[in-house]
Amino acid sequence: MKVVRQMVPLLAAIIILLLLFRIWVPTFLSPENMLDLTQQISVNTILALGMTLVILIGGIDLSVGAMVALVGTTTVYCLSAISGDTQNTGYLLLSLLSGLGVAALFGIFHGIAAAKTAMPPFIITLASMLIARGCALRFNSGLPISIGDQQTFLLAIGNGRLFDVVPVPVVIMLTLFVLMALLLHRTRFGQHVYALGGNREAALYTGIPVVRVEVMVYLICSVLAGIAGMIHTSQLYSAEPGSGEMFELTAIAAVVVGGTSFTGGRGTIFGTLIGAVIIGILDKGLNQAGIHYSLQYIVKGAVILIAVYIDVRRNRSTV
Repeated sequence: MKVVRQMVPLLAAIIILLLLFRIWVPTFLSPENMLDLTQQISVNTILALGMTLVILIGGIDLSVGAMVALVGTTTVYCLSAISGDTQNTGYLLLSLLSGLGVAALFGIFHGIAAAKTAMPPFIITLASMLIARGCALRFNSGLPISIGDQQTFLLAIGNGRLFDVVPVPVVIMLTLFVLMALLLHRTRFGQHVYALGGNREAALYTGIPVVRVEVMVYLICSVLAGIAGMIHTSQLYSAEPGSGEMFELTAIAAVVVGGTSFTGGRGTIFGTLIGAVIIGILDKGLNQAGIHYSLQYIVKGAVILIAVYIDVRRNRSTV
């Protein structure tokens, strides 16, 4: 019941925003515009799902935006190098696995470094962000790598529609949302995540494999960033080494707005989904209303400040 009460203000915020933008933009609530909105928020939502786990254990991952670019460039570069102008399922799977493998290696490194060293996750993932961005820029001398028209499956990941209605990125997003909700709220691993975020020392004393849990959390976060990177690359019809900038901040905003505490130990996957929807409505609504992008940054910054302030007040009230 407590979680439901916390979600009510967020759901009310969605309704208010939709009505406000409907006044500004008469076509805002049209079915096609709403479908387009869900497609636009898919990448950020997937990033935010992974970020939720990291923040729940009291960590942070600033590398996910750069991971979007690195996985996209790795996948398309490998596909272009080994298959050329032909479409081959085996080559495609190998390229996709190569991209996700790179993301997984970064995630494992983040987890081990955070668990085994005294370095804060902020510094670890900040360094990885720069390394990943630099690696992405090394591909093709920093120039975009186009996805050939014959690579229909890769293009469908970001632009296809299931039954010619539901965008494929939305299907992927909702599938991952269900899987992450089950993982966090219905498994022992999820219990360990909350325990680790609530009190690390107590988690150690109770026999929870803290290092393994932490490595798994960062691994999942990086792999989800890789999946988001493939979708984003497909939507752009090319691998852009400079893509994904500021994505990590938008993902963090969705998690915080959704009610996950920066101190760890409290938050839900459903809340993150709601937070991502709110951020997505703000982005799309402000764009369609013709609001200058500088003001959009100000609005989103204010939303994050308000969300963090509410979290701080909530923490004080529970002490």
